[in-house]
Amino acid sequence: MAVERVAVVGGGLAGLSAGLALKASGAHVELFERSRILGGRATSFEIDGVEVDNGQHVFLACCTEFVSFATAVGMNGQIHLQERFDATILSRRGKAGRLRTAALPAPLHLIGSFASYSHLGLAGKLRIARALAAALFGQPRANETFEAWLTRNGQGAQERAAFWDPFFIPALNAPFDRVGTSDAMFVLKTAFLRDAGAARFGFSKVPLAHLAAAAANQLDAVHTSTPVTSVILSPSTSLGINSVEGRGAGVTLSLSKGDKEFDAVVLAVGPRQAERILGDPARYGVANLDKYDPYPIIDVHLWHDGGSIGRDFVAALESPLQWIFEKEPGYLCCSFSAADEYLRQPTAELESLAWREAQTFLPALKNATLVRSAVTRNPEATWLPRVGVMRTLQRTNHPAVAIAGSWTETGWPDTMESAVRSGNLAAAVLLSPAGQRPR
Repeated sequence: MAVERVAVVGGGLAGLSAGLALKASGAHVELFERSRILGGRATSFEIDGVEVDNGQHVFLACCTEFVSFATAVGMNGQIHLQERFDATILSRRGKAGRLRTAALPAPLHLIGSFASYSHLGLAGKLRIARALAAALFGQPRANETFEAWLTRNGQGAQERAAFWDPFFIPALNAPFDRVGTSDAMFVLKTAFLRDAGAARFGFSKVPLAHLAAAAANQLDAVHTSTPVTSVILSPSTSLGINSVEGRGAGVTLSLSKGDKEFDAVVLAVGPRQAERILGDPARYGVANLDKYDPYPIIDVHLWHDGGSIGRDFVAALESPLQWIFEKEPGYLCCSFSAADEYLRQPTAELESLAWREAQTFLPALKNATLVRSAVTRNPEATWLPRVGVMRTLQRTNHPAVAIAGSWTETGWPDTMESAVRSGNLAAAVLLSPAGQRPR
């Protein structure tokens, strides 16, 4: 028989996308989320009566499955995507640089603006050009870190500060000596070198929880504030999903409010939580869940009386807040990626730091007054496997159990795009014949 009743554990983008894919196949889908709000690491909530995102989440035009997800839940009109890549990069000394694409095929589309990029001299530009050529035509070395790759390709302090840091610290959200070269090369090639339109910035025009709510409304049942403590395999061994005998045994979820049985389950949670729920991951053929490390992102929200800064966003060179986004006139969101050293800093100090930095990089705010502020911390904003460790697959050795999450093996680093892709892959695992790997 086909999968008729499926549980999804985790209400982030991975779980929601898995739920939508399973629902589209005709399954009855129930979602269980331990928090009171949906969206996981890409959500929003109220602070003093104002709904704010738990961080400024950006996607690129190459994030095609995320865009498809937004379209499927009727929210495509609520996301903004640049017509072409265009980014303003500011220095502390008041100098503005600009990188934007021209009407040329990749990888030539950035040559014009890169040639006039004011934050690099000719020698620095040539060194970056040689590194880009090495990335495009070379192969990453096994277990090499991005830090080692940059050093090997002659990228010094000037090149890092003006190009690699502002784009790759936010994209990878980890120190470069903790990131495998393969992840960095994927970002570089996918966003900048293969498609002239791929790097266009996009963001939600509404709080992110609205996107999650629109997806959840399409499922059969959503249980918030309902943690799942474990998954118990049913004793039967002849579930026969998709009419394949011996396909699986069904599962029982242990909940704080009692147990509930399903034909199959998708665990769309972080690696530590997946390990706890499975109890014995090796029993499911799942390894290395303890080989992932979390990396934080901090966002400082600033409300001021200075009006609009005249841009949707700017990058800040050699600043702890790499990007400043204008959510609306008088409201900025300042993003600190790979923010370990700031995670435990007192809220008032972070707010003061962010406001000083914003006034330094945005002279129009020199005489503005900070009206109010707030800090959102996400200690587990991304999960990164240690260099040399393979990411976890969606398929387990039990055909009624699949794993999803932006940290799993999707071909992408931990991003919203990876989350959606992982959910689609996990759903395909449960819907495909036994032993067949989904495409």
